Amino acid sequence: MDEAWSENALSAFLVEAKRGTYAAGGDAGRVSSPLAGAHQLEYRSGSWLYRDLYYGSARFAGQETVSVGDVLIWSMVYAGGVPTGAGVSPSEVYAFLRLALQRVGAERPYRGPEGWEMGAWRYACAVSGDLMAFEGRERITRDGREVYALVFAGGAILSTGEA
Repeated sequence: MDEAWSENALSAFLVEAKRGTYAAGGDAGRVSSPLAGAHQLEYRSGSWLYRDLYYGSARFAGQETVSVGDVLIWSMVYAGGVPTGAGVSPSEVYAFLRLALQRVGAERPYRGPEGWEMGAWRYACAVSGDLMAFEGRERITRDGREVYALVFAGGAILSTGEA
């Protein structure tokens, strides 16, 4: 990786992008998606582009990517959501999730912090690996009962020059 694509630069950009899109709420970063039924969020800074493309709402699956210029350098896939019969509305869960995701830090730029709580709500995010190759699980509980779960994995995109 050249200096412009250092792990530190990628980590800092991911924090900016994540705080500037889904975690910000509303329509922050929302763009029209060319794929039917997909939701797409984007964040740009100079030659860096973050894109989050996902399907669904209460239950969902998606992919985040980061490119510098025309080169894709990082990706993360994820799937999860609010299970049927969770006893809470998805809008309540996602309002809390956005608050947790606003606390993303450069040392763990995958989702949110390792742990955070507010009242009866608890957020937890466990990750193994590092920014270049990782997997993890995110959970939200309310009053001790799981009301949301997400799995994710990703890392650097390395090209050998072969198709």
